[in-house]
Amino acid sequence: MNDKFDTSKKDSQATAVEPISPEHFDLEEYVAYQSPLEERCKEFAEGDGGVLVYRRMRVAEVFASGCSDMKKSLELQLGALKASMAFKADIPNFLEPWYGLGTIASAYGLDYQWEEGLAPAVNGKFASTEELLKADYKDVADTEIGRHTLEMTEYFLEKTKQMLPMSFCDVQSPLNTLSNIIDPNQFFMDFYLNPEQMTKAMDRTADLLIDFTRRQEEMIGHCLVKPGHGFSSSYHFNGIGLSDDTVTMMPPECYRDFAIPAMEKVGNAFGGTVFHSCGNWSRMKENILGIRNLRMADGAFSLATDPGANPTEGYADAFANTGVILNVRIVGGLDVLEEKVRSLWKPGMKLIVVTYQESPEEQEKAYDLIHSICR
Repeated sequence: MNDKFDTSKKDSQATAVEPISPEHFDLEEYVAYQSPLEERCKEFAEGDGGVLVYRRMRVAEVFASGCSDMKKSLELQLGALKASMAFKADIPNFLEPWYGLGTIASAYGLDYQWEEGLAPAVNGKFASTEELLKADYKDVADTEIGRHTLEMTEYFLEKTKQMLPMSFCDVQSPLNTLSNIIDPNQFFMDFYLNPEQMTKAMDRTADLLIDFTRRQEEMIGHCLVKPGHGFSSSYHFNGIGLSDDTVTMMPPECYRDFAIPAMEKVGNAFGGTVFHSCGNWSRMKENILGIRNLRMADGAFSLATDPGANPTEGYADAFANTGVILNVRIVGGLDVLEEKVRSLWKPGMKLIVVTYQESPEEQEKAYDLIHSICR
């Protein structure tokens, strides 16, 4: 089995596509393609178990410097939707008015840092949780990045005549947001030294996230697919996708006592919590399954996807018969897919396998293989 991370690639999960202008994109054709797939999603969402296959069309440039240009981003994403139609799958792709990490952090006065060809980032500003709580803050919608994100959402909706599926922008969990803007040397100490301040900071950040996401929810309206961003999404799925990567550095008791309540607060405002972390979060899966109203959990399960990928062992036993969807991203050939899916599947699982096969022919083989395993 050839499963290793390709360091020559900037984005191991990306697919090259040809951009298409809104004027040249056939909206009716995509709606007709999408409709029967959504029926499969509905049946899966309402059922007790089963498997779906999602051939994700991730465009590298959209997740890097291209996210600053709404016209360019939309054209590339429309190109991805068009390309996706040739690949056998159960879940349709969607549009995302994405504007990089740090959206909620902007409420605390942090501006984006742009590097040539890279995704935007934010630099930490606060020496401690106490300093953050003393600082001024404002609604995300009143920041430069917040305004741009809402304008981008409006532009996408206008140019596609509100006919295509669209998700929330990428938002980080309260834990991720705070860990990126508070000095990490103090941040992790504050869980023990200043627990009341940490709880207050988590709760405030959750409220800022909820308020901004509600603005998006109102704008997107009937086009909204959940949970959004990097997750397999559908009109019939529920919850909000939250990136919670700092979990891999957390003691279980700190995660349970401080991060999970904030995650639950955000999730409950949008139909449930949907968890993602890069890297290996297998030691925390019981904590994650303890999140009330958890709808889905996402992770990488091959080294070609993420050099710190999750092992497959133990996930089927943990997730089977819970009703929680396990969304597994697997870059790799058919041999990799077969080994991983056989280990991740058992009756009672609600499993979504995210594939990245390079050709429609390879994707059809992958699709048929996955469905033959997960009977």
